[in-house]
Amino acid sequence: MASGQQQSQDGASKESGVPSIPRMDSKTIRKPKQKSPPEPPIPTITVFYAFLLVNTLAAAFAPVQDCDEIFNYWEPTHYLNRGFGLQTWEYSPEYTIRSWLYIVIHAIIGKLGTVFSSRTMAEFYFIRLALGATCAACETRLFSAICKTFNFRIGIMFGVVMATSPGMFHASVAYLPSSFSMYTTMLGMAAFMDWRGGLKTGMGALIIPLLAEDFALSLMTGDISEIVYRYLDGVIRSLLVLGLQVAVDAFFYHKVTVVPWNIVSYNVFSGASRGPDIFGTESWDFYIRNLCLNFNLWFLLALFVGPILCLQFFLSARSTTKQSPIRSMVFVAPFYLWLAVFSAQAHKEERFMYPAYPFLALSAAIALHTTLANIGSSDPAGLMGQIPAKLKLYVVSLTVILALDISVARTIGIITAYRAPLQIYALLQEDQFSHIEANVCLGKDWYRFPSSYFLPEGMRAKFIKSAFDGLLPGQFTEAKMGFGIFPGTWLIPPGMNDQNIEDLGKHVDIKHCSFLVDSHFPNRAPAALEPDYIADTDTWEEMQCSPFLDSSQTNFFGRVLWIPDLEVIPTRYRRKWGRHCLLKRRNKTV
Repeated sequence: MASGQQQSQDGASKESGVPSIPRMDSKTIRKPKQKSPPEPPIPTITVFYAFLLVNTLAAAFAPVQDCDEIFNYWEPTHYLNRGFGLQTWEYSPEYTIRSWLYIVIHAIIGKLGTVFSSRTMAEFYFIRLALGATCAACETRLFSAICKTFNFRIGIMFGVVMATSPGMFHASVAYLPSSFSMYTTMLGMAAFMDWRGGLKTGMGALIIPLLAEDFALSLMTGDISEIVYRYLDGVIRSLLVLGLQVAVDAFFYHKVTVVPWNIVSYNVFSGASRGPDIFGTESWDFYIRNLCLNFNLWFLLALFVGPILCLQFFLSARSTTKQSPIRSMVFVAPFYLWLAVFSAQAHKEERFMYPAYPFLALSAAIALHTTLANIGSSDPAGLMGQIPAKLKLYVVSLTVILALDISVARTIGIITAYRAPLQIYALLQEDQFSHIEANVCLGKDWYRFPSSYFLPEGMRAKFIKSAFDGLLPGQFTEAKMGFGIFPGTWLIPPGMNDQNIEDLGKHVDIKHCSFLVDSHFPNRAPAALEPDYIADTDTWEEMQCSPFLDSSQTNFFGRVLWIPDLEVIPTRYRRKWGRHCLLKRRNKTV
């Protein structure tokens, strides 16, 4: 009886001779059995090594472009590992705008670096190398997903954009939450693309523009329970991370605080006298100009990928990738959204675009591949089919080579122009200075300080008065007896405020300075608050100087690209130089 019932459920009995028809449910329809996509011609490990090589060069040579990276991230990390450092108002227990969880992760990495060298500069570069390796792993993961989702050519183009762009050269190793967000964005994109990987949408659930299609697919297949599970999974993971963050911050601040809410509250609801705009505003086209410099041709392709895909959809019956133009739009939409939202904000900084860089690179790769596929058409009835193939090859090759040359020239130009702050402190790492207690003072170049990692154990960075009239960082307290561990994280520092109002208590008298960092530019007149200390040879002697670009006297092309200092280059196009120097007081024994 049971067998008869089973036969009827299967649709036919064995005796009937009619083949049975299996039941089809939503999961069967949604997940047909497919062949695994072919592996890309270039091994994934080779791609990883290529990204790692580029990121290692960035870790070793890229200047630190943002003083927020130094004072809000490197300095707190140095405090946890070395016991002293500079403290911004965001880390005051009164405001708690920054989370210590992000700092702790990097402090642990830095401690691991001390196994190889006890020098503080080595710890700085070890953390940078770790950031570069992490970025390379994320880039490789996304490259692999792109090759499977679109095709190998788009994957290669994506890799070229990521590996050669000046923007990625800095973002890949920047110690900033924006770079961390860029890493997670790449993992989220890869998880969304990797449908064969199972329930991984939780990893990429914060990529909002990608959610609509997933929800639409669930409606079409009738299986909404799976999509609900995915997003619940993502929400639970996010809450677990938030709980860990609150616990870590409670340990350091000695009070329960939700830093993400504090950030939103300050930036959105704090009023006109507070918030991001008091730190500077830019015009609406700031990011367009910035991305043109850092991605040149690739940014223009990313900007026009939407129209290119629309033309492909309406004018051509075939798709140039495994995905239709409509589905491709799902993957390029986040770049448009990110650019539009942040361009609408008055306060703009280059690092705010970092999370969008992978989207930009993917959009540029899709646009370039689609364009080349149509240009390469040999159909004699079409316009492109009438152009000689060699001519098309020459034009395309020269255009791509020019874009690569511009990218490399800008990267070299930035390194040679602005790397001096990472070079002039090298002498202080010598043994003769290792146990000397002294102040290294910063004046008009305070924002170029590369962090306390470049100072020996007994030296402290101090500020002297300059023309800057905003709030400078203070010092993490170094009190130990009776205050437990890391007292600087929970003791309220003096003179802090959230309105960028100057606190004169952050300055020291220059007579207390044993060392001084200063810059000299031949065509700039000294000011009352910013005298030319380098020219005061009776008081100061030069320990080490490095060339620093004089942007006010250098032609536009010399500012944005590397131009060799050769006699054949017309004078007006050559780069003009100043000097960035570490000085030592002559009449003071140190």
